[in-house]
Amino acid sequence: MRILVIEDDPVLNRSLAATLRDEGYAVDVAFDGEEGLARALEGVYDAIVLDVMLPRLDGWAVLEGLRPACPVPVLMLTARTAIPDRVRGLDAGADDYLTKPFDSEELLARLRALIRRGSGGAGAVIEIGGLAIDTAARRVTVDGAEIKLTGREYRLLEYLALHRGEVVSRARLYDHLYDENDDTLSNVLDVHVSNLRRKLGCDLIMTRRGHGYIIP
Repeated sequence: MRILVIEDDPVLNRSLAATLRDEGYAVDVAFDGEEGLARALEGVYDAIVLDVMLPRLDGWAVLEGLRPACPVPVLMLTARTAIPDRVRGLDAGADDYLTKPFDSEELLARLRALIRRGSGGAGAVIEIGGLAIDTAARRVTVDGAEIKLTGREYRLLEYLALHRGEVVSRARLYDHLYDENDDTLSNVLDVHVSNLRRKLGCDLIMTRRGHGYIIP
């Protein structure tokens, strides 16, 4: 999953990006509203973390520029705790609202929920036959037995499972799963798909040659 962090405080920006990357997310960052809006409109993000008080364009203006054309889930961050400010954010098109200071575990949980809802899911566990993917614990089991996956393997599986029945192109997988500093010209995606088939069964992920991958 790819997350955009729009936050002008360099310390908090770096901290958020590091926390998200530790969780296996691909992360892009922006330090002002204009840059953030331009990146957000690229349309490759699964969620956006948006501060309210930003230079050049504030969070409200960024939301106005995004909605309704760009439906990506937005989690707003702000030091403002007054109810009218929260209402304004939600009415402007934000999907959730978190006040500073916040706990990183709560932020991660809220992002997971937004991403699930954005993909049409509600519960934390995705079940495909005997396969169960616990998106909260990042735990995968087959017929009750836990299967150990690397962080990248897990994110690839989760993304395909959230878009079950849909052919996902290689370009889209690179956009959503790999950091902008990764070498996207390597065969890393093929390796991860091969590993998942070996661990979870060769029939789970199907190849649509020339189009991409699908969990039917």
